[in-house]
Amino acid sequence: MPQFFKIIYHKFAEGLGKNLTHLFPNADLQPVAIIWIVVTGTLLGVRHLGGLQPLELNSYDLMVQLRPDAIPDPRLLVVTITDQDINTIEKWPISDRTLAKAIAQIARLEPTAIGIDIIRNIPYEPGNAELVTQWKNPKVIPITLIGNSKEDPVPPPPNIPEKRVGFNDLVVDPDGILRRNLMYAKKGKTTLTSFSMRLAFAYFNAQKINSKLIENNTLQVDKTVFSKLRSNSGGYQKINAQGYQLLLNYRSPENIAKTVTLTQVLEGKVDPKWVKGKIVLIGVTALTAKDFFSTPYSASASGNQPMPGVFIHATATSQILSAVLDGKGLFWYWDEWQEILWIAVWSAVGGCLAWRLEKSLNLIAIAIIACGSLFGFTFFLFMQQGWIPLIAPALALLITAGVAVTYKYEQSRQQQGIVMKLLGQQTSPAIANALWKERVHLLESGLLPGQKVTATIILTDLQGFSTISEKLAPEVVMSWLNEYLSAMAQEVQAHQGVINKFTGDGMLAVFGVPIPRTTPEEIAEDARLAVSCALAISSRLPEMNQNWLDRGLPAVKMRVGIFTGPVMVGSLGGTTRLEYGVIGDSVNIASRLESCEKDRHEDTCRILIAEETFLHLADKFEVESWGALPLRGREQKVNVYRILGSKKK
Repeated sequence: MPQFFKIIYHKFAEGLGKNLTHLFPNADLQPVAIIWIVVTGTLLGVRHLGGLQPLELNSYDLMVQLRPDAIPDPRLLVVTITDQDINTIEKWPISDRTLAKAIAQIARLEPTAIGIDIIRNIPYEPGNAELVTQWKNPKVIPITLIGNSKEDPVPPPPNIPEKRVGFNDLVVDPDGILRRNLMYAKKGKTTLTSFSMRLAFAYFNAQKINSKLIENNTLQVDKTVFSKLRSNSGGYQKINAQGYQLLLNYRSPENIAKTVTLTQVLEGKVDPKWVKGKIVLIGVTALTAKDFFSTPYSASASGNQPMPGVFIHATATSQILSAVLDGKGLFWYWDEWQEILWIAVWSAVGGCLAWRLEKSLNLIAIAIIACGSLFGFTFFLFMQQGWIPLIAPALALLITAGVAVTYKYEQSRQQQGIVMKLLGQQTSPAIANALWKERVHLLESGLLPGQKVTATIILTDLQGFSTISEKLAPEVVMSWLNEYLSAMAQEVQAHQGVINKFTGDGMLAVFGVPIPRTTPEEIAEDARLAVSCALAISSRLPEMNQNWLDRGLPAVKMRVGIFTGPVMVGSLGGTTRLEYGVIGDSVNIASRLESCEKDRHEDTCRILIAEETFLHLADKFEVESWGALPLRGREQKVNVYRILGSKKK
């Protein structure tokens, strides 16, 4: 098995996988290849041990139920012995005389063969002599029972040539469903022929159709080869395939052939056209006889009852006739290596789909479509008499996809640390999750590609920080500064911003990255969030100042500059040191706004914005115009506004 997978893997890489590099240019296929091998190997092992056989048989039953029923076989007539017939005759088992009369009535209408699916190894008087006379008719074929032990066999009626006797033993699957037809069986050195084969060959002999044994003692009738069912054919894996077995091809759950009752036969009410040249089977359908078998139809929603044994034999006889005379063919199966390859391919499909698709809903939709396609193709072949595995490839598809998705999920959790490192600072959970859209670039090159976006920049600074820090011990400054920066970081994250960097006592925060804003509404919302964030920081400052004064620490004032405009964002640095860079003139303007006219500082926190941000505020904030002011390093003046607070609703 390992050698097989090695071969399959290389074939997959050369064939199906030859273009995977093109299809998945940004993905490492080694994990999905390993998942594919492990899942496929495990599933094939479970399948080989028979673990999937019950599910495969259930799927077989479903396909039998879904396909359209065939018309009744016009070459057959079934005479049923019903409960009403038994009540009319007032005797069970029916007497030899009654059975002899029924055979005689049918024989005079010139059938090709008369099959008696009733055990008659001992006399049931009256009328045994009459029945013995009817047994001499070469067209009459009685049954025998082989059984499973020395005590089980039931002999045929006495003095009947072996070539006119067929066994009526049926083969039931482990789940109690009858899906197979035993055509020949060994009893010691003797080969016995089934009841249905005797009837079918009586018809072939009348049509002068020859049969012969070919290679491996395989039966060929005319041009039709009756290939033996193997223990691992189709969905089977662990069955006793001894003897000469075929998969039984049911015509329909009920309407297999034209039927008449025993009473109709005894009263001569049978149309001669229904009998002449036909195969007639006589059997018991009365519930009291308990000669019933579960079939693929028995578990259907319509609640079909188990099928009487005589209809099972009629089905088997009809299948043999149809295979030779109608060109309908018999069930065929793939070789084991073809089934293994089939399962492996669907496992690969599941892995590749999971590796390729990012969104769960897309994966679920595609998986449903893939499973539907798998069932459709399998059912199409089933309609052409081909039975191939369905459950094994479906499980291979779903399990491989599920394992691949789980692996990707765990991998993404580990990779989140890489993303956060590349950002260099804390972000809100929503923004961090959105970065996965660019994770392919991150994992391949370790860089977020540069892109031009419209964002709102916040720059802050503490007034007189240098003087304050000179008067305090470094460890005190560090602790005090961390409290201040932590409060600002909380507000930035709460307002969906990204802290790009701390500049000693200051901070650079960006609203509108790393997810590009593409509409005016989104850009305006970022501007409003940035201003709201600045106001939130401002509202916390008096409380923090009071706390610091109570502890003997200095109170502070801060300045904030806010500007909305284009910036370039992306990874800056090398392999040993990376940060999420934000560069552009918009950053410079925000910095100039923060330091503009430092002496005009009327309260604890001064927030200045430019007109480019003011235009997006939608009259939601109280502002004070400072007019057009010159900013350091800029030739043109900038319209500056001071934020006073939010407007009350």
